[in-house]
Amino acid sequence: MINLIKGDCLEKMKEIESGSIDMVLTSPPYDNLRDYGKDFTGWGDHIWKPCLDQIYRTLKNGGVCVWIVADATIKGSETGTSFKQALYAKEIGFNLHDTMIYQKNSYMPLTHNRYEQAFEYMFVFSKGRPVTWNAIKVPCKTAGSKRTRKGSKAKELTYSERKRDEITTVKSDKQASNIFTYDVGKNEKSKHNAPFPLQLAIDHIISWSNEGDVILDPFMGSGTTGFACKNLNRSFIGIEMDDEYFEIAKERIENTEPNLFSN
Repeated sequence: MINLIKGDCLEKMKEIESGSIDMVLTSPPYDNLRDYGKDFTGWGDHIWKPCLDQIYRTLKNGGVCVWIVADATIKGSETGTSFKQALYAKEIGFNLHDTMIYQKNSYMPLTHNRYEQAFEYMFVFSKGRPVTWNAIKVPCKTAGSKRTRKGSKAKELTYSERKRDEITTVKSDKQASNIFTYDVGKNEKSKHNAPFPLQLAIDHIISWSNEGDVILDPFMGSGTTGFACKNLNRSFIGIEMDDEYFEIAKERIENTEPNLFSN
């Protein structure tokens, strides 16, 4: 099921049944760093607070919201809006399950007296304990090596007891860290001025949902979340108020395989 909705997410989310969404994956237009056209009234807590309220209401118990944000630098200081959003999410009942980092391999070099901005936050908010966890695995550099596992009181063991310490073989892979690194500027061309990488969407959807689950993106943009959902056999609800971005998302999702798009 693919349901693309044109309009203001603060109004359209009110039409979604409470507790019907398995996962939310979204990147809101933080700190006015993006231009969303004539109908956009500017980013602020008048948007993100009611948006988080609605996300909490629509998520199932055990559901997860991945909220991808960063801060603008204004008059020499980062705004700190990201932290305010994370703390507000906790106030309304979310667990801050993980503070993840989206690291950019190819960031834009700028001239200023601070280090280059090469990451964004990926806050993982959960409504209770997450019911789904499919860990992304990465190769282990020491795969195949032997490792001796000694008890915490190894010094107190006799010689014969020490000989019986468990020897294990390092596995070929391990659970990924909470820093996800991607090349930017090499994504599928989406005609959007600030898309997040398709692989980022794929990794989070796999991590926090299962096939057939319903994924919501209230700030759909060019439809990257929906594009990934369709290819991963998830249902998708996307909301976008900008006419141009809505048409871009609709075209992308319609033209990807398998063709599950419906009006």
